[in-house]
Amino acid sequence: MLNDFLQMKGVTKQQLQALLDSAFEMKRRILSADKFSDELKGKMIATMFYENSTRTRTSFEDACKYLGATVASLDVATSSVQKGESLVDTAKTIEAMGTDAIVIRHSVSGAPKLVADSVDIPVINAGDGLHAHPTQALLDLFTIAEHFGKVEGLTVAIIGDIKHSRVARSNMESLTTMGAKVKIFAPPTMLPIGAERMKCTVCRTIEEAFIGTDAVLGLRIQLERQQTGLFPSYGEYSAFFGINDSRMKLANKGAIVMHPGPVNRGVELAYDVLDKDYCVKDVQVANGVATRMALLKAILGGKQ
Repeated sequence: MLNDFLQMKGVTKQQLQALLDSAFEMKRRILSADKFSDELKGKMIATMFYENSTRTRTSFEDACKYLGATVASLDVATSSVQKGESLVDTAKTIEAMGTDAIVIRHSVSGAPKLVADSVDIPVINAGDGLHAHPTQALLDLFTIAEHFGKVEGLTVAIIGDIKHSRVARSNMESLTTMGAKVKIFAPPTMLPIGAERMKCTVCRTIEEAFIGTDAVLGLRIQLERQQTGLFPSYGEYSAFFGINDSRMKLANKGAIVMHPGPVNRGVELAYDVLDKDYCVKDVQVANGVATRMALLKAILGGKQ
């Protein structure tokens, strides 16, 4: 069994493979006529989202319900947080109510770790600042494994706002752990300092990023995390750094395009990509439910 799930760093290949195997079973169940079970009946999961979310929050709630658990969602805007209650005190209050696990998203890097150190129940990181988004990386990993039948030996290019992306950081960890090669490409203003020392190859041209690539992961421009504009215009970004159909022709045959969402249409992904079969962003959404079901089962009593 897993305990907390705070980041991809330190998660072993065996643990990831076990979660993927479980996710395949959960995906089959979701697509069947009987998607509900009582495996986590009697369990209470609380979600604490201090940042806006559609896909992650809803998929966790669906995952809980499909497994028979009860989910309670903290409405931060109307909670005692607005009265000055600290993050730790809020978490301790939720724990005291008999909650079995906490799912938290926060704008501050390290917030989930702070909560995990303060309570005696499992904590799952649903995204913290610029640090990590391990469940997004898990569903991305599953999407690749499902599509290609493997992860090891594949090449994945991550293109876009690397500097501000917790998704990129978590994907680099999980993909390389599973034996994939990772390449990154971004505007110079959106590359983190020391990118060359990360678990990836830094591409100097966008053509280099596409050539020999099996999966291309486009990243949303993180405008809410940028203090100043890092590129002149959306049009220029799309022209020089966007993913379009002509560039996809440089990738390996059968290559796919992924995106964690929400997509700035016509910017990170060109319109001629969004309607192609190789664009699997909606498949990723469906897989988010299956992988989070697998994770909840592993943490709250399932066998890994």
